[in-house]
Amino acid sequence: MANFKINGKPVRVDVDNDTPLLWVIRDELAMTGTKFGCGIGTCGACTVHVGGRATRSCITPVEAVEGADITTIEGLSENGEHPLQVSWQKLQVPQCGYCQSGQIMQAAALLKDIPNPTDSDIDAVMGGNLCRCMTYVRIRSAIHEAANGVKEDSHE
Repeated sequence: MANFKINGKPVRVDVDNDTPLLWVIRDELAMTGTKFGCGIGTCGACTVHVGGRATRSCITPVEAVEGADITTIEGLSENGEHPLQVSWQKLQVPQCGYCQSGQIMQAAALLKDIPNPTDSDIDAVMGGNLCRCMTYVRIRSAIHEAANGVKEDSHE
């Protein structure tokens, strides 16, 4: 049995302690925005936030998140209005879109830590999130645009 909060709501699931968080999110809680990619934590498609930190849910056993606050792509913004989601759409970042929820969740953690990232910052932090469509230039542009939006939002 595991207890945690997901997207602000308390959750209690009856699964084996070593069940990957990804499968709890997708199969037990029916939130399919978080994707399965590699299963070994190297592609980033399964990225969620655990306690505000970007975490690969495919290699995180549910026992490791006992009592934690977890945010998935569904919880990043209720109406899809997070500056990253807006910039992703405006700049037409995705092609196939499969990796995008993981990309956005990693980028959100980046902007939390480094509100005005350089290209080098973005490359270093986002380097572990793979995109088979190779939209890395658009991803970087969208992060820069979102960073500007985050700053503008914080002044209102």
